[in-house]
Order: sequence, then C-alpha cells, then structure tokens
Amino acid sequence: MPPTVHARWARVGPSISILNGAGGVRIQGQNDGARDFDFLMGSWRVHNRRLRERLKDCSEWISFESSAEERPLPGGLGNQETYRSEFWPGFVGVALRVYNPATKQWSITWVDNRSHTIDPAVVGSFSGDVGTFETSDTFEGRPIRVRFTWTRLGPDTARWEQAFSPDNGLSWETNWVMDFTRLKE
Repeated sequence: MPPTVHARWARVGPSISILNGAGGVRIQGQNDGARDFDFLMGSWRVHNRRLRERLKDCSEWISFESSAEERPLPGGLGNQETYRSEFWPGFVGVALRVYNPATKQWSITWVDNRSHTIDPAVVGSFSGDVGTFETSDTFEGRPIRVRFTWTRLGPDTARWEQAFSPDNGLSWETNWVMDFTRLKE
C-alpha cells in the first residue's frame, strides 16, 4: 500500500522550510534570492526627495512624506506595495514585485491612479544589501534607461532610488530618493 501523504511529508519535512510570511516552500540553506525583499514587509513612513524636473540639469529637490504598506503575495510569488502620498491628495500607487526562480531575478511593475497604466517592469537582483533593477522606457518622447536601486540600511530603515539615463547607461541622473522608516506595529 502506498504511503499516506502525511507519511511522505514526514520523511521530507526536515529538508523543507516554509517561507516566513511569503507562503512558499524553499529548501533549507538555499539562498536563491526569493526572500530578498522580506526585509521590507510591514508598514513604513517614507520621506521623499524628488527632482522638480528630470533630465534637464535641474538641482531643485521637492521633499514630501508618504506611507507604504508591504505585504507578501500568496504562494511565495513575491510581494506588493501600496503607496499613498500626502503630496498628491487621493493618490494611490501599487508596486508588484514577482520573483522568477528560474532566472533568480525580480520583476517590479508599477501602476497608480493618476496614469492608470502599468509601467514597464524593471528587472534585476540583489547583491548583498543592494538590489539593482533596470529597464528601457521613454520619457517625454525619448528613449531612456530606468534604474531602481533598493538598499537595506538596517532592520528598520531602507532606501529606494530611481535614476534615468538618456545615453543607454553611460550616465545616470538620480531623480527620486525615498528613505523608509519602519512604523512600530
């Protein structure tokens, strides 16, 4: 008679662990990148600094506050951020981060209630505490490269930066910096 499901899992159980909060299964000791954004889960206060004009040699920064809620997606697929800004009353944006175990890379997409379109996915991975994600896009009718950089600064702080390149990555202009501070729940 074949072993029961419970009996099979009892034999396999010691070699598997459930991802904390992410809902997926992963072999113990495996560091494939699927948990790279676990540090970001929770509620955050976000201090933003954004260039007034992009790719125009502007040096004037606008500062404003926002909030972010980071939650795992079902089945260990990745996570979702809900972003709200006091700078734009009623504004809501959603970042969707999905991990591909075959390529060991993340795809990050963005949609908000101002543009109602999904931005091209930035794709990349982490090396240590820094994640770099890039894509091609257009800005004001011209082709650009877009780069997101995520940095784990500590258990309760993180930073996100956005940069544009008008010359296919030869030079970059950082145009938005978000400093995340975890809210105590």
